[in-house]
Amino acid sequence: MKKQVMIFGTFDGLHPGHLNFFEQAAKFGQLFVLVSRDVNVGRIKNRGPQFSERSRLATVAHNSKVFRAMLGDKKDFLKPIEKIQPDFICLGFDQKTFALTELKTNLEKRNLSPQIIRLKSFQPQKFKSSLLRKK
Repeated sequence: MKKQVMIFGTFDGLHPGHLNFFEQAAKFGQLFVLVSRDVNVGRIKNRGPQFSERSRLATVAHNSKVFRAMLGDKKDFLKPIEKIQPDFICLGFDQKTFALTELKTNLEKRNLSPQIIRLKSFQPQKFKSSLLRKK
């Protein structure tokens, strides 16, 4: 059976940085992508997304590297991880919502122990969502 890898993000308008993120993560196995719910984007980023969660989900799901795309849970960030039980969780170079130690501790409390890998950036001075949004 192929290994399962999970990534998370808002993916509010896919750009080459996101596509590179998918490509890097997919090298570890079947790629499950968790798309942030609108309510959680607002809570974490102090602003709503440009595109609705359904629109962002559909866009991500159409990517050839993605095995399965799904919406996150509105209250429990770890619930989808429990459901999929990935072998790997790949984080983007700039994903700082959880400290790595906090994420590992919270996963261990639920008897989950995926390998957590921080992926490399892809031209972050050019392809970072916050920079592209300003243009």
